[in-house]
Amino acid sequence: MFGRGKKNEVARKHAPRIETPDPLRRLGVLDDEDVCVMQQGSTLVKVRSQRWQKRRSLRLLDDGATIWCQSNKRSRKARQLQSFSVWDVECIREGCQSDCLRRLGASVSESLCFTLVFRGGLRKSLDLRCSSAQEAQHWVRGIRTLQDRLSNMTQKDKLDHWIRGYLRRADLNQDGAMSYDEIQHLLQMLNIDLNETYARSLFKKCDRTCNGRLDPRETEEFCRELLRRPELDAVFRRYSGNGCVMTTAELRDFLGDQGEDASLEHAQTLIHTYEFNDWAHEHLFMTENGFTLYMLSKENDIFNQQHTSVYQDMSRPLSHYYISSSHNTYLTKDQLTSQSSTDSYIRALNQGCRCVELDCWDGDKGEPIIYHGHTLTSKVPFKDVIMTIAQFAFKKSPYPVILSLEVHCSLEQQAVMARHLRSILGKRLLTRPLNTQPLTRLPSPEELRGRVLVKAKRIGALGKTESSSSFGIGALGKTDRSGSIDSSFDEDASGGPKSAKSCSKVSVELSDLVVYCCSVSFRNFEEANQQSPDLMSSFNENDALKLIKDSGRQFVRLNSRCLSRVYPSGQRLDSSNYQPQDMWNAGCQLVALNFQTAGEQMDLNQGRFLDNGCCGYILKPSFLCQDHAQFNPENTGGGPGHSPTQLTIRVISAQQLPKVCTERLTAIVDPQVTVETYGVAIDCNRQKTHRVDNNGFNPRWDVTLAFQLQVPELVLVRFVVEDHDHTAKNDFVGQFTLPFSCLKPGYRHVHLLRADGSSMSPATLFVHIKMTPLSMPVRSVAQRMAKT
Repeated sequence: MFGRGKKNEVARKHAPRIETPDPLRRLGVLDDEDVCVMQQGSTLVKVRSQRWQKRRSLRLLDDGATIWCQSNKRSRKARQLQSFSVWDVECIREGCQSDCLRRLGASVSESLCFTLVFRGGLRKSLDLRCSSAQEAQHWVRGIRTLQDRLSNMTQKDKLDHWIRGYLRRADLNQDGAMSYDEIQHLLQMLNIDLNETYARSLFKKCDRTCNGRLDPRETEEFCRELLRRPELDAVFRRYSGNGCVMTTAELRDFLGDQGEDASLEHAQTLIHTYEFNDWAHEHLFMTENGFTLYMLSKENDIFNQQHTSVYQDMSRPLSHYYISSSHNTYLTKDQLTSQSSTDSYIRALNQGCRCVELDCWDGDKGEPIIYHGHTLTSKVPFKDVIMTIAQFAFKKSPYPVILSLEVHCSLEQQAVMARHLRSILGKRLLTRPLNTQPLTRLPSPEELRGRVLVKAKRIGALGKTESSSSFGIGALGKTDRSGSIDSSFDEDASGGPKSAKSCSKVSVELSDLVVYCCSVSFRNFEEANQQSPDLMSSFNENDALKLIKDSGRQFVRLNSRCLSRVYPSGQRLDSSNYQPQDMWNAGCQLVALNFQTAGEQMDLNQGRFLDNGCCGYILKPSFLCQDHAQFNPENTGGGPGHSPTQLTIRVISAQQLPKVCTERLTAIVDPQVTVETYGVAIDCNRQKTHRVDNNGFNPRWDVTLAFQLQVPELVLVRFVVEDHDHTAKNDFVGQFTLPFSCLKPGYRHVHLLRADGSSMSPATLFVHIKMTPLSMPVRSVAQRMAKT
């Protein structure tokens, strides 16, 4: 269709550029009053206690994303903490809403203070006091504005922003031109070890003035060559008839192979959206650059964007959902000496957690406290925690929040707890059943939308406590007029069992608040199958695994009617986590993990609840929701209700991987990719690519990995990038985990996350996904070996 001249003309008209205008102009905040104040800088007071209050100068840097915080400390760690990114701020708490600022009482004005809570808990929250209410509002509004603009940037904008930041840092003498030594410095920062001969030839090619320095436009050309994506160009040429542009029909064919809407109308819409070459846009063609922009967009994310909002049926009983759950939510680190903080509840709730734990003990002056009993962990007032939950419970998700109370308080302070719950939560607190009909099934997340449920022990049956009827044989066993309960099994503060026949007292005031989540002891399945749906049991991870192994089918049936909570062993003093997939396989809803501890287990939890709009409720597969379910998680090999599938993943390349060792500028990563599948035992697998030496910028693998999945409905797929090491354990670089049901076929980008679950933008993997139904179940390795 086009000759070489036309092809070159189109290429010239839309050559990719690393543009250099003011980042704030690109973000659309150049004239924003709040951002201008941040750029000029302010002297604020950093507060740690009544005595420790020191002045700090804060200023927004030119990249529009980094805030510099002056400090007199000279240690390397202090210098690293001297600045932080707007990306890293989890939330801003206006007024005296932090543990520290609350303790100051009336000595500081609410209007002068705010707190920055950081993602992942890897950095302490920053409590700040301003000189005026107006100054405080400038910073609060300014950070929120920048967060909003940065989050809405395209992948290309993020990439440009990222490159410009490195260009400024690599220009050592800040003269706007780059010498070869500065270009080498840039390459080391970008995590790429270019061949010396190629690097010099590319430098000379771009140095059109032949003065040994690259001016801004020449530097752009150098970066443009670095940013070329030959693997994307190859895909483009495969579908383009002339290698220059894609016609609407050719783009439609590509979309069909991608499993997308393959209509001409959709193809035209994509051209209108992503093609910025005027000539091609007018004639409904897509150039290589328009195609690259489209491939980097959210529409080509490996995660199905239709699943980023709530799409599942939310009218089913609570027992039919996985519910994102936290253990020891109040802790920041280990269970022996770490801090207890309301910030930990904010982080959990902002991650979509819908069940948080509160270990409640008697405190001074009649006020209950929360901490890990009989340890050196710090204490936080129960009232402050409830106030925090009230503020953040429904910011991330509108669906019900469950407060899992471990009560070790006297009857008097239990009554105080009940008063705080009622007064602070108000109408959001569920205090009575939704209707007066006999309970045959639990209500749905939709019916409980915006409500807070209390999980604790209860005196008597649902709706029949001492305040509304006389005592009798209750849900928890025999009770007397004092509220004493005779229980054969319970949990102590560390999550372990108490001695048999221990006796605990429950106040009527607190018992009255327990609706639909009444804690009872599990004795056997025969008894449990006869219980009311509002009764639920908690299981130590080891007890749960034993039940799954010995009575998996019965456990699945119980979990179709009633809620089950699984918690970590009391021996996990370091707040480590168990493997949650085993519990999900059995239909356990509340699989509680230590959210403060990053790692594989929390990656899986984040991946599991990434689905359904991150609302914290995921509908279980139908075979886990049937009253007479036949599914046994310990004995699976496909069969009715399952769709055995072969998953084929071609790991093609990666882009802009970060350094692992930031102390040594010359240390370049040797990336290796591992793809893992988690599900029932037969579906758990792990395969690796080879390593690529000295290239974190644009490594290429082109390796195909295949996985045969018998119960794909339960499978999570995890992509892990590591820095290969010959002599020690590989260093973690980044990961991304998602449910098999959320995978999109075709050529896709995987946007990697850090260890704490935060974005590593613009670091990505480029992969090709193919899913093929299997006509018959694949026998296990053991079966094949037995036959041979």
